[in-house]
Amino acid sequence: MLPFKELSIALTSLISWILFNDTPSDPEGYVRDTSVIRAEYDFIIIGAGAAGAVIANRLSEVADWNVLLLEAGDDESMSGQVPLLAVNLQLSDLDWQYKTEPQDNACKGILNGRCNWPRGKMLGGSSSINYMLYVRGNKLDYDNWRDVYGCDGWGYDDVLPYFIKSEDNQNPYLAGTKYHGKGGYLTVGEAGYTSPLGAAFIQGGVEMGYKNRDCNGEFQTGVMIPQGTIRRGSRCSTSKAFLRPVRNRKNLHISMNSRVLKVVIDPDTKVATDVQFEKGGKMYFVRATKEIVLSAGSIASPQILMLSGVGPADHLTEKGISPVMADLPVGKNLHDHIGIIGMAFLIDEPYSILTPRLVSLPIVVNYTLFGGTPMSLLGGVEGLGFIKSKYADQAADYPDIQLHFASGSDMSDDGTAMRYAHGFTDAIWNEYYLPLANKDTWTIFPYHLRPKSRGYIRLNSKDPYDKPIINPNYYSDPENQDIKVTIEAVKFALALSKTEAFQKMGSRFYDKPFPGCKDKPLWTDEYWECWIKSASFTLAHTVGTCKMGPVTDNTVVVDPQLKVKGIKNLRVADTSVMPAVPSGNTNAPTIMVGEKASDLIKNDWI
Repeated sequence: MLPFKELSIALTSLISWILFNDTPSDPEGYVRDTSVIRAEYDFIIIGAGAAGAVIANRLSEVADWNVLLLEAGDDESMSGQVPLLAVNLQLSDLDWQYKTEPQDNACKGILNGRCNWPRGKMLGGSSSINYMLYVRGNKLDYDNWRDVYGCDGWGYDDVLPYFIKSEDNQNPYLAGTKYHGKGGYLTVGEAGYTSPLGAAFIQGGVEMGYKNRDCNGEFQTGVMIPQGTIRRGSRCSTSKAFLRPVRNRKNLHISMNSRVLKVVIDPDTKVATDVQFEKGGKMYFVRATKEIVLSAGSIASPQILMLSGVGPADHLTEKGISPVMADLPVGKNLHDHIGIIGMAFLIDEPYSILTPRLVSLPIVVNYTLFGGTPMSLLGGVEGLGFIKSKYADQAADYPDIQLHFASGSDMSDDGTAMRYAHGFTDAIWNEYYLPLANKDTWTIFPYHLRPKSRGYIRLNSKDPYDKPIINPNYYSDPENQDIKVTIEAVKFALALSKTEAFQKMGSRFYDKPFPGCKDKPLWTDEYWECWIKSASFTLAHTVGTCKMGPVTDNTVVVDPQLKVKGIKNLRVADTSVMPAVPSGNTNAPTIMVGEKASDLIKNDWI
């Protein structure tokens, strides 16, 4: 028999060949790199991620417009289409492999104290590397964008039609209802498999007083079997959803492996005119006759803006970038969802998703033919919960905690991928996690939905190939509210394990003291705070670095039309424009931003 690693590779290749054997008539056939790059286009879109792919599709609907979509990476991978294997993409060549600055209050148990920040470097961007969870956030998030942050036109009633427009929901009880779409480009649905652990999560949540409901619908507070961006058991990235069906449009050119260096702005007129990028060792300057749309994400978009002379004037001058085209707070207001990774609960039944159980011909055949088996699980996540801590408004449908429930733990893959993605030091791994090898477990990843801590993105240098400085300042809010709410989330997870639904399978907390926290009184708030700050992990929900709001606000980079203040013919459309992070995962809201941005652009030019 082949060793486990080689057998996994062989099985992945078989799955990929069966699911993605490209033919000329296939509506999901691969996107081909453009063979010709023209000197000018009507629109140039930088970044083919969750928003950029949507915008490229919608703008190229206008037959008279020529559109160039630039992507720094290549096409998405075949192995990345298998939902359960999502973690394997992190730290690969398909990941930008960003790391934060060492944190004072987080990632203390991670190598060098630098949190891993996975970001997709391929068509589809992070929608091609994420865990595919389809979560819209809370109604009040968007009403607050409008009422608190001055983003006119971005209230819940304004953005709901754009969520629905994209969606092709596969659940017959949801599709075509007030809150869900049918027939859109983006396939949304449940995984083709639920374990007894997933069912226990729902039952346990109900025991604790939370309703089992569609948390993307009328109310958010509750528990649910998650929906994800999957199609027939495989990943449905924005590349698959929005680019592949229109890849043969004559007016849409898609250029991969194209590293954007800067946006060229006329210093006299302050008009964005060209995009400079490098491809295959050759330098290009391509003109946009109408607009340039920056959709490179919350890290790369501010980096490109600053390299182009748009950002804090003192910082740009310090880095030797001249002239300063617009003195704007680019890179500030950075915030993110972060929580504790690696809590483990043992059980007595063989219900966990362990990799040795996956390597079998029946499971692979079932998955390739029917999209079922644990391989269709959304990165292993089987349950979502939106609950309230004691700090939340108990009268409002505005939960402040989100739970990701998974039917396994950090050791479930024998330490082949998760240990590296999560970044624990060898000392912590060997002492705490190695004893869990081959044991049935489950885990919850809890986090605070509306963090108050704020950080920043800055340039390391004026070299566009130099990764930026990333400092999220996790758990730095003066009131210590972020850590307090996260501690309450941990307590909920412990209470959930004691419900009848979990006790039936002998569920119990793996109570080995966490390394580095043994000097703290066990199971106290002080102990949990130590563990949270040691085992911190990002959900990659970073937002805010090109903040949207009224032009009179000096903390704002783009107006509610997504136009960069003081610069003509330049917009930003991605997570960076969000003034405050939505109460949930950010992939679906970013696609919504892409849909709305497309209409904003069309309204100006048609």
